[in-house]
Amino acid sequence: MASVNQFQVTFDCAEPERVARFWCEVLGYVVPPPPDGFATWEEYDRTLPPEVQGAWFACVDPSGAGPRLFFQRVPEGKVVKNRLHLDVRVGTGLVGEQRLAVLEAECARLVALGAVRVRLLRADGVNESCLVMQDIEGNEFCLD
Repeated sequence: MASVNQFQVTFDCAEPERVARFWCEVLGYVVPPPPDGFATWEEYDRTLPPEVQGAWFACVDPSGAGPRLFFQRVPEGKVVKNRLHLDVRVGTGLVGEQRLAVLEAECARLVALGAVRVRLLRADGVNESCLVMQDIEGNEFCLD
């Protein structure tokens, strides 16, 4: 039987720390402690060569259940639709107007953090309603 390995989700972005801190707020994740011998990530970053300072940042699920999220700086901007996206499961088990109310409330919270509402996909008899959104650098995700 094959074993399941741990994995992380990696985001290409222009501003790794900014995007990581956004996703901390979305998911309730936290920034892990800096490496031993450093009081802060900023202190650690200053020890790196200038060309790699601020090149990456990460956040983790404080319960240890969810995957680590890793954000790496890339020179090119986002130009096409994501082939992979996160579904943020805020309406699990809810249907109809109750589900829509929860999705809309979470959407409002995330828009205040800099997310963009793209469109509402209404229930169609097969799938329940969800909200398509973009994070602060345009990466698509769904409130599901």
